Amino acid sequence: MKKIKIGFAADHRGYELKQQLIDYFKKQDYIIDITDCGTNSNDACDYPDYAYLLGKSIITNEVDCGIAICGSGIGISIALNKIKGVYCAKVSSAIEAQYARLDNDPNCLAISATIPLKEAILIVETFLKTDFSNLERHKLRISKIKKIEENLYD
Repeated sequence: MKKIKIGFAADHRGYELKQQLIDYFKKQDYIIDITDCGTNSNDACDYPDYAYLLGKSIITNEVDCGIAICGSGIGISIALNKIKGVYCAKVSSAIEAQYARLDNDPNCLAISATIPLKEAILIVETFLKTDFSNLERHKLRISKIKKIEENLYD
């Protein structure tokens, strides 16, 4: 596995899980660097603010991929998917993380703050260690998504 740089972002509900995941992944030898895009406390905040910071880190190549956490994982994933060039998959299991990477090649993962740490680690590790399949049918579908993003889908 190639060494990677990952970014993390969370709102107040995802703060604790984010910190626990950062602590865990700092110790993994395949991680070059970790960027913490916030939030930095349990104080109420708005997930789009931190989704934007993580998304910028992804599109400027400061990080290779992002891990985003909010209460449900849904809101932060919606915000991230509004950033051109960010493709965020909201998943609830390791098998969903695996299929997301194999079939859709997302550069960001969103999870719920309610996922237990052990399961969250498995989901994130699966996402990070699974490569895109490069199958033509998946490349075709991704190209269609990019056409939608460019408003060129006809």
